[in-house]
Amino acid sequence: CGSCGYALDLRASNRNTSNIDSKYGKSLKKGIISFLSVDESKFTQIDELKCLPHFLTKHSWGFLQPRTKLLCRKCGNLIGYAYEESIPPLGSAASDSSSGVGMAMCRKYRIKIRALQPSDEPSLPFIL
Repeated sequence: CGSCGYALDLRASNRNTSNIDSKYGKSLKKGIISFLSVDESKFTQIDELKCLPHFLTKHSWGFLQPRTKLLCRKCGNLIGYAYEESIPPLGSAASDSSSGVGMAMCRKYRIKIRALQPSDEPSLPFIL
């Protein structure tokens, strides 16, 4: 944690690199790093609803998006958010998933860069 120094154990190997495209630079400018998994025991989690339109699939959208605030377990500093995202089943065409039927849910984590500090321990890699 950038505020208190608590080890959050974020690993470069757990980063979401599938989103490294034209939007990746925008997320870095916003100060966000995406992870596929984190050690949830290191965080206090608070569920909330974000009231903004968002796309569920290519052809459908929702108004309330559930998300989970991730706070440092030691000091309570906001570290980032966890979201449930739908992913199409393997082997299905993109057009098959437009209805949302048969979609699997995957939890993704968006961590604020400013809320972090690099680890001094050689066993814990620097995440950037």
